[in-house]
Amino acid sequence: MLSINVICIGKIKEKFFKDAIAEYSKRLSRYCKLNILELPDEKIPDKINSSIENEIKSKECNNIINHIKKDSYVICLDLNGKEFSSEQFSKNIENISMESSQITFIIGGSLGLTEKLLNLSNQKICFSKMTFPHQLIRIFLLEQLFRAFKISNGETYHR
Repeated sequence: MLSINVICIGKIKEKFFKDAIAEYSKRLSRYCKLNILELPDEKIPDKINSSIENEIKSKECNNIINHIKKDSYVICLDLNGKEFSSEQFSKNIENISMESSQITFIIGGSLGLTEKLLNLSNQKICFSKMTFPHQLIRIFLLEQLFRAFKISNGETYHR
């Protein structure tokens, strides 16, 4: 069974986000082994400059890198990544699963990801050019993964 890891910065505090994540995690359990790893976010001071911003991003991204499992296909969620339709995303997951038994999705902190981490990834994808809270993107990712498995298996899912 395909193993999907989601490594993300920051904890989910809101119950409604936690409930949505729990629901999609339960739905996905039919199709894959899902692991969600929440890593702590660095505190962002009120007064920030590019040096402090880079230091915070670097700490968060190095922590992410330390938790990526060996031989995993790594996909970073990034505003400059490739955009897919749901059908294309499903085919993409299908193709990756032919060469790897493990996919790791990376959701960075509010300051984004470092070039070092982006360069380590096998692929960069973007859900939208709009900015969304990281908690919501986690739900978008799980929903699209669920939809992708439904599409791959020829099962109906609302359009």
